Amino acid sequence: MKTKIFETKQMKSVYKCAILSLALLLSFTGESFAQFQTGSGYGMGSSSGRTVNNQKARTDTTTEQVFSFKRLFRGLAHKDTMAIGYAFGASMVVPGLGQVYNRDYWKIPVIYAGLGTTIGLGVHYNNLYKSSVAAAAGIEGAVPDKRYKNISTACFVGAGLIYWAQLLDVNISYKIKTDKAAGKATIYSILFPGAGQAYNGEYWKIPIYTGGLTAGIYFWTFYNKQYQRYKRIHNEATNPDIPYDGPIGAETALYYRDSFRRSRDIAVVSTILVYILQIIDANVFSYMADFEVSDDLALRLEPAIISPLNIDFASTGTGIGMDSAVGLKIGVNF
Repeated sequence: MKTKIFETKQMKSVYKCAILSLALLLSFTGESFAQFQTGSGYGMGSSSGRTVNNQKARTDTTTEQVFSFKRLFRGLAHKDTMAIGYAFGASMVVPGLGQVYNRDYWKIPVIYAGLGTTIGLGVHYNNLYKSSVAAAAGIEGAVPDKRYKNISTACFVGAGLIYWAQLLDVNISYKIKTDKAAGKATIYSILFPGAGQAYNGEYWKIPIYTGGLTAGIYFWTFYNKQYQRYKRIHNEATNPDIPYDGPIGAETALYYRDSFRRSRDIAVVSTILVYILQIIDANVFSYMADFEVSDDLALRLEPAIISPLNIDFASTGTGIGMDSAVGLKIGVNF
C-alpha cells in the first residue's frame, strides 16, 4: 500500500511539473503580449515615433503596459484599439469576448450554443453511466454500460474543441495593418504547434517541431505504458495477500519500473521544451520578418600604417620599423 501511494504521488508530481511549465509558458506569453500593445492598430490608444515592423512605436522607452479593465472595456466598446493579447486573454476567461472586439457578433450564440449543448449532454450521459455502475453493483455478472461513458467523454472533448476553436477564430479574425505580427504568430503556435512557423512563412521548420512533438508524445505514451505494467507486476509480487508465481521477480520489476518512470519523465519534459521552443521561435522570427540586409555588401582590404599608442615611445623611434608597423585594414559596407 505504501508503494502504491508513493507511486501515485510520483505521477502527480510529474503532471504538476507539466502544468507548472505550461503556466510559466502562459506567463511568458503574457509578457510577450505586452510588447505588442504599442503602435497604430496594435496598442491601446494612438502612438507616434519611429517605425518598427511597419508599426509606429512610442517615443518613450517603456513599451510594456500594465493590464487594466478600463482599457479592456474601452476596447470591447470599440472606443479604443485592443492588442491581440487582450483579445486572446479575454476569450480565454470569457469565451466570445474576442468575437465582440472583432465585431463577429453572430458567432457568440453559436459558441455558447455549442458549449452548452456538449457540456450538458456530457453531464447527462455521465450521470447515466454512474447510474449503470450503481445498478450493476448489486447484480452478479452485470457490467456498467460503457456506451454512456464513451458518449460523455466525446461530448466533453467536443466542448474543449469548441473552446479551442473560438480562441483560434479570435486570432484569425483579428485585423492588423502589417503582414506579420508577433502576437498572432505566438498565439498560432500556442493553439496549434507549427502554425506560427507557417504564418511566418518558415515552412521548413514545421516538420522539425511536429516531428519532435510526435516523438516526445510517442515515447511519453510508450514509457508510461511500460511503467504502469511493471508497477502492477511489482505490486502483485510484493502483495502478501495474493500468491504470485510470475516469471518476473519483485526486484526486477522494481528496477524496470523505476527505469521506465525516469524515461517517461524525461519524455514529458522534452515534449514540453519542444512545445515552448516552437512558440519562442515563432515569436522571435516574426519580429525579424521586416529585418533586411542590404544587397550592397562590400569588403575592402587595403594596406595601412599602424602607429603605436604610446606617443613618447613613437617620438624616440628612428623610423617606421621602430615606432610604427605596416598592416592590413579591413572594411565592410552593408
